[in-house]
Amino acid sequence: METKMQTILGSGGGIGTLLAKELTKYTSNIRLVSRNPKKVNPNDELFAANLSDSTEVNKAVEGSEIVYLTVGFEYKLKVWQETWPKVMRNVIDACKKHQAKLVFFDNIYMYNPNYLHGMTEETPINPPSKKGQIRAQILEMLLREMKSGQIEALIARAADFIGSKNSLFNEMVFKNFKKGKTASWLADANKIHNFTFTPDAAFATALLGNTPDAFGQTWHLPSDKSPLTGRNWVELFAKEMKAKNKISVMPVWMLGILGIFIPILKEFIEMAYQYDRDYLFDSSKFEKRFGIKPTAPEEAVKLTVKILENE
Repeated sequence: METKMQTILGSGGGIGTLLAKELTKYTSNIRLVSRNPKKVNPNDELFAANLSDSTEVNKAVEGSEIVYLTVGFEYKLKVWQETWPKVMRNVIDACKKHQAKLVFFDNIYMYNPNYLHGMTEETPINPPSKKGQIRAQILEMLLREMKSGQIEALIARAADFIGSKNSLFNEMVFKNFKKGKTASWLADANKIHNFTFTPDAAFATALLGNTPDAFGQTWHLPSDKSPLTGRNWVELFAKEMKAKNKISVMPVWMLGILGIFIPILKEFIEMAYQYDRDYLFDSSKFEKRFGIKPTAPEEAVKLTVKILENE
């Protein structure tokens, strides 16, 4: 087994944990970095660090050949504004200093909302939301460094998640069906919405990080392109959970009212545009390059129910 050090910054989240398991295919030398890191594999090296602190990031990256930035911050605009640019700067500087390759796990918040019906790696960047503007800012920071040849990096980009407790499915579909209630959806349940199955995302991120010619590029992570609407997804969950297939569509203005009681919903208002139009995420670049197909929706739902029941 090759022993090059591969380091995950933000190892405690849903993607970081799955990624740690996947990396054992490539190395036995894995370092997990977060405020309170916990072992995923028996031989993991644990490193406690605050990614906002440049000295700590520098020490966390030292000795690494490949670094994965998979951190997720509290879903609050103020936290993102204060934290993300600082963390991206710290990570880029540390990777440059220690000549480590960087894999940045990204999302689609920075895309122009008029192009969500056919997203590729070339989709124009023009975010309508403040959180999207922060994502565009840190992406631009990284792309600038890549272009100048200062750092070897790649961008691994996912759509909305299925297969994770941090997902719309958990909060609005799974939990409601579990309580015998009606599933909820946002804005318009008749619009198509693709999702990235989190185990597929972790598998693909590890593969990209260990494929030398994947660097210098952006990659959409494998996501099934079936034209399923919100209504179709809810039906799949109802079938799998043997629940009544009932759906209630929540208008965006209601998020504002519910946000008084559930603060995260208030934070989500500016992102609700992603649910009032078709949202198609094309990962054919990855699929063609590696000959790998994403998990089919029925299977993803089945496995998601299993994952959430074991949380």
